[in-house]
Amino acid sequence: MTMNCEQYRQAIMEDPSFDDSGAHLSSCTSCEAFRVEIESLDRKIGKALAIEVPELVMPELPAVESDNVVVLPVKRRVKAPAWFAIAATVVLAAMIGVRMIGNDIEYASLADEIVAHLDHEPYALRVTDDPISDRRLRSVVPADVAEFNRSAGLITYAQSCWINGHKVPHLVIQGAHGPVTVLLLPDEKLLEAVPLTGENINGVILPVGDGSIAIIGVREERLDSIQKQVVSSLTWGV
Repeated sequence: MTMNCEQYRQAIMEDPSFDDSGAHLSSCTSCEAFRVEIESLDRKIGKALAIEVPELVMPELPAVESDNVVVLPVKRRVKAPAWFAIAATVVLAAMIGVRMIGNDIEYASLADEIVAHLDHEPYALRVTDDPISDRRLRSVVPADVAEFNRSAGLITYAQSCWINGHKVPHLVIQGAHGPVTVLLLPDEKLLEAVPLTGENINGVILPVGDGSIAIIGVREERLDSIQKQVVSSLTWGV
């Protein structure tokens, strides 16, 4: 049975050496790009953990006299694995942190950051008929954030991302002319809609209740109907 994109990416993240004999990759270029990215990260982590470190030798301590008893100096030796494991863990955590949070870049506006964010996950914008699972949707959009039902459209991608210092649900639904990105922004309260413009994109940030929603598609995509569907599908959590 051929895996879908969600199953394949979960497997490759759990084990970068995972191989399904090309069954899925033969028909999915976006997952091939994702595999290359994961393998590159895995090699970087491997190099960090494979650094040869010499034995750590502590300096000799001077003799100390106490109650007429001489305590001889002791040369303390600490094997590298005892302390290097800690250093390697820090390196590993730092690498994962960079991957999860991204670079600390300041943007002129929320709109600018959202437009720039689209370039970070190009594999999300693929044309497909495979919906994500209910379990995946609930994990990315937990009940305390929002309830988001499938009447918004065919949801083919869901990932937690960082926007303006907040972890937000990043969803993709299939539009008439291609994939449409939907970002749920419960911490961004706006007074009015903000247009999103960029090369070949058409989008808007809509105020919805105490938060907002960003919706971005290709320039040819008519977003009016999609906006209505997305807004009616959303209920903010408490």
